[in-house]
Amino acid sequence: MNASTAYEQVSPAVPSWLNKGDNAWQMTASTLVALQSMPGLVILYASIVKKKWAVNSAFMALYAFAAVLICWVLLGYRMAFGDELLPFWGKGAPALGQKYLLTRARVPESTHTLEDGTRETVEPWYPMASLVYFQFTFAAITLILLAGSVLGRMNIKAWMAFVPLWLIFSYTVGAFSLWGGGFLYHWGVIDYSGGYVIHLSSGIAGLTAAYWVGPRLKSDRERFPPNNVLLMLAGAGLLWMGWSGFNGGAPYAANIDASIAVLNTNVCAATSLLVWTSLDVVYFGKPSVIGAVQGMMTGLVCITPGAG
Repeated sequence: MNASTAYEQVSPAVPSWLNKGDNAWQMTASTLVALQSMPGLVILYASIVKKKWAVNSAFMALYAFAAVLICWVLLGYRMAFGDELLPFWGKGAPALGQKYLLTRARVPESTHTLEDGTRETVEPWYPMASLVYFQFTFAAITLILLAGSVLGRMNIKAWMAFVPLWLIFSYTVGAFSLWGGGFLYHWGVIDYSGGYVIHLSSGIAGLTAAYWVGPRLKSDRERFPPNNVLLMLAGAGLLWMGWSGFNGGAPYAANIDASIAVLNTNVCAATSLLVWTSLDVVYFGKPSVIGAVQGMMTGLVCITPGAG
């Protein structure tokens, strides 16, 4: 058997519908997004807070990553991307069976009519397992981003209860409504890679959680220095580089949309970092490494809904 026929061969492991390039890129993008959370935000959170909160902050991110994965495959994925239960919610069911995971990926409620009258359904050229894991990494980082609003405020036991509840009753609603074929999807609302589903939802939830949990002690509010600036930069760097998978994986294919999204993502992050740093110089007389990190993250968040 020569090399060309080996790659063309159809077997149980290489069905006729599988595009190896798309599948390889989707798994790579999933890994990049996972690295944003683990260890990216684990390191960033542990180093950006006071030393007394470092371990608790890192553990909040670590716990959320693991808890979301188990909840996702047991119930969450099909509530967000499965068959419709309500216009904003899918029917919850496990996404664990081999028969389910090895079939071609498909978002069943995404069927819509194009301008020429033909009907189209979102069906990437790789197995359901790749889509389940990719979307898990999005769900996980949403909860971990939300955690940033309550660092140094929230008891770890309360956080352990909050994570699965918010995933099931909040995240899945937004994901199904916009990406899973819910009412917003069919209204024509476009969210390229999570401006609404991830950043807006985690931001509003974080603000609400911070309000109800209450402020930190006055002494902590007045002085809040990071305990390790170099590690903070390492975590921020992982977050930035991982964003190429975040936005590059959103088209569900290794196509030109993915290429332009990766470039747009990095250009916007760099521009925002430089603008924020320049404003620090203008207003405070010197650049700030914390300001640069804030600028970088602002740029990444802003480009996400329209990167492609």
